[in-house]
Amino acid sequence: MEVKNIKFLKSLSQTSGKEDELNNAQIAIVGRSNVGKSSFINMLAENKKMAKTSSTPGRTRLINLFSVNDEFLLVDLPGYGYAKATTEEQNKWANMINNYLSTSKNLKACILLLDIRHTPSSKDLEMLNYLVYYNIPVILVATKQDKIKKSEMAKCKLEIAKTLKTGQENIIIISSETGYGKKEICNKILQILEN
Repeated sequence: MEVKNIKFLKSLSQTSGKEDELNNAQIAIVGRSNVGKSSFINMLAENKKMAKTSSTPGRTRLINLFSVNDEFLLVDLPGYGYAKATTEEQNKWANMINNYLSTSKNLKACILLLDIRHTPSSKDLEMLNYLVYYNIPVILVATKQDKIKKSEMAKCKLEIAKTLKTGQENIIIISSETGYGKKEICNKILQILEN
């Protein structure tokens, strides 16, 4: 799949009653705060200003919709696991994510972003188990490849695979800085949309 254009459509605080905006096929992006969701979207768009990035975790507080090639929607969900957020804020974001994942009729898959430098957290496992339980196809993507040495990649990938109890071939490694892995993730999205 070649990404010809990505357009920001709008932000939503909830998705129920928004069927007119969500009637296209959708690929959702989930991951803990500061895993690089906005940078991932910017890499796909080849535009560093498409999605707002921040060095402060927990900035995505709404559901952000992006149209890709006028064919499907990328749905950027709030990050989870931001320790400095109040319990009330965390519950609000969790409810937003749950509401979207449990009610979206056109959700084709979720891209679960994981930081290649860290062992997946209990929250990452919780999210993966949630998606598997609800039979939502998952694309596992390890971000920030440029932050580690090439010699460490295989070891980091193995650690993620062991923790998530999955095969290493199920994990796509990317760098939003260099574009490493972009072709692979685009092909995977296309494969899912064509099924």
